[in-house]
Amino acid sequence: MTGVAQQGRRARPRPVAVAIGVLVAIIVVFFMRRLVTDVPHVVAGTVPDDDLAEKYVAHPWLAYGHIVPGMVYLLGAPFQLSRTFRSRHYALHRRLGRVLLGCALVSGVLSVVLGVVFAWGRGAETSATVVFGSWFVVTLLLAFRAIRDGRVAQHRRWMVRAFAVGLGVATIRIWVGIFTGIQIGLLGMGDATMPLRATFGVAFWLGLSMHVVFAEWWLRRTPDLDG
Repeated sequence: MTGVAQQGRRARPRPVAVAIGVLVAIIVVFFMRRLVTDVPHVVAGTVPDDDLAEKYVAHPWLAYGHIVPGMVYLLGAPFQLSRTFRSRHYALHRRLGRVLLGCALVSGVLSVVLGVVFAWGRGAETSATVVFGSWFVVTLLLAFRAIRDGRVAQHRRWMVRAFAVGLGVATIRIWVGIFTGIQIGLLGMGDATMPLRATFGVAFWLGLSMHVVFAEWWLRRTPDLDG
């Protein structure tokens, strides 16, 4: 019975792992699209027609100071949260953790700055960015304090919360796609590539809050993170 129970525990995270892989892939795709859109304009000193892209081109150091460290964090965090990786490469886990923590903190702080100063979705985007960006930074700091105090289980729980919020960027994109499809289908805006500004902010609230709620639900159902 013990072997069966252990196999069940190992099998349980697989759907979550698949979902994480899909969400990270979405983020990578949009990151590459962002580069393809922005870099030619930054190099040539031109302004894109898309007013959303314009803020990235006009403030590339701030925008990519947030995006690039965030990408490093999101690509590395799944390894950090993997029990197999930790057990086999514990020294690397600790060294990589310091790098990823720094990247995540920089990305999180700058996300709040961007949300306040250059919010395309206006007040709804700003409020969502401030609330969830601040929560992201707080979870990272609490995770760091926990590991410094030797509270390993609590450290991992806070890191799960941080990673869940970070992955919310992908779910925001999914909601943006849904709202864009709705406006094309119902409003007849056949040339639309982005949703209305009001729904853009709503996408932030929906995507990020879903991830916060899911993380808490998953943590309640996974009491053995100290292993």
